[in-house]
Amino acid sequence: MRHNRIRLLFAASLIATGLNSASASAQHPYDGLWQVTVATKTGSCDAQTTSTLTVSDGKISGPISGSVTTGGLVRVSINGAYANGQLSGNSGSGKWNGASAGVPCSGRWEASRR
Repeated sequence: MRHNRIRLLFAASLIATGLNSASASAQHPYDGLWQVTVATKTGSCDAQTTSTLTVSDGKISGPISGSVTTGGLVRVSINGAYANGQLSGNSGSGKWNGASAGVPCSGRWEASRR
């Protein structure tokens, strides 16, 4: 289902945007691996999706466009779906909105450092 793909990409981007790497070479405080859970609150999109991603230099690579600032502000866009929120330390959360088969959907996301 197209929405499943959007939610997985979204979750991946959120995770990727807010991670802190255990590597000494990491330059950005949120680089690394994160687990992100995306939950639908309104609309007919999938109820919940969880993914793990990597962020490098505060940027998300792949089919997702997103970033996280050094202060933890997350901004993501994926095929017409948008998300924003805040990371702090080892966790974060925010909101997202998009559509599945033209029907609007929205919800929340939560991330935790792996």
